[in-house]
Amino acid sequence: MARDKIYNEEKFPSPLQQLWFNFKQTNVAMVGFYGYMFLLILAIFSPMVMPHNAMESNLDVLLLPPAWDKQGNVSYLLGTDSLGRDMLSRLIHGTTLTFGLSFIVVIISLVIGVVLGSLSALTKGIKSSIYNHFLDVILSIPTLLLAIIIVAILGPGLGNTLWAIVISLIPQFIHITHNAVKEEFNKDYVLASRLDGASSLRILQYSVFPNIIEKIVNQATLAQSAAILDIASLGFLGFGAQSPLPEWGTMLFSDLDLFYIAPWTVYLPGLAILFAVLTTNLVGEGLRHAVKMRKEN
Repeated sequence: MARDKIYNEEKFPSPLQQLWFNFKQTNVAMVGFYGYMFLLILAIFSPMVMPHNAMESNLDVLLLPPAWDKQGNVSYLLGTDSLGRDMLSRLIHGTTLTFGLSFIVVIISLVIGVVLGSLSALTKGIKSSIYNHFLDVILSIPTLLLAIIIVAILGPGLGNTLWAIVISLIPQFIHITHNAVKEEFNKDYVLASRLDGASSLRILQYSVFPNIIEKIVNQATLAQSAAILDIASLGFLGFGAQSPLPEWGTMLFSDLDLFYIAPWTVYLPGLAILFAVLTTNLVGEGLRHAVKMRKEN
């Protein structure tokens, strides 16, 4: 016969579980989260859901209006551009180039920035002072301007644009990680771990990181909003993705002269950029609110 449990073990949620529970309480944040996941899934599976080849021209359907227009065609739901390319397919493919690549850029910047920020937080004295002053100078330069300078050195192109944005975002993650680690190392639980003989790296891995991951994730959402705008802006300025790649900023630039003739070729990529930035910002705002609620409780 099985023995009854005498003691009920009380389980405490991890910081991430508490963060998710508080995040779900905000309806607007959840709307943004669903939109964010939709874009992420679309960016991954875009080749499978595109109705047409995003870069294939069709001279028989030049500047075809969207399907709800009298002259529209259901086969081209959102119309075509000046070369007869399907706008819906180009927008779906552009999700990978603008939103999907911004996600990858942020992940790379996050990993490099967190490692460098953590190691810099363990330094003291003159090295730490020089490092902090240098970092403050870099952070005073807007990310877009820094990316333009780097692209001007490396040359135009989507690959160089992505590296430029990675380099421009890394200082933000170094700064937020450096300050968060410094703050945690001044707390009593770190002192207790030191008295137990734990090394700084072990304390960093098992004690500090679980308590600062919320701040890092929060910073990542802000960085992704900036990355989306930077990729689109550099494409619009001619420094980023080059035509015929259907990057949203490049699409805006290539058909800007046709705004009064075929406005859908301009406002559809613009709305896509707006939607991507809005959903990312909603997720970020929801995370900030969830972190605040967890600290208050």
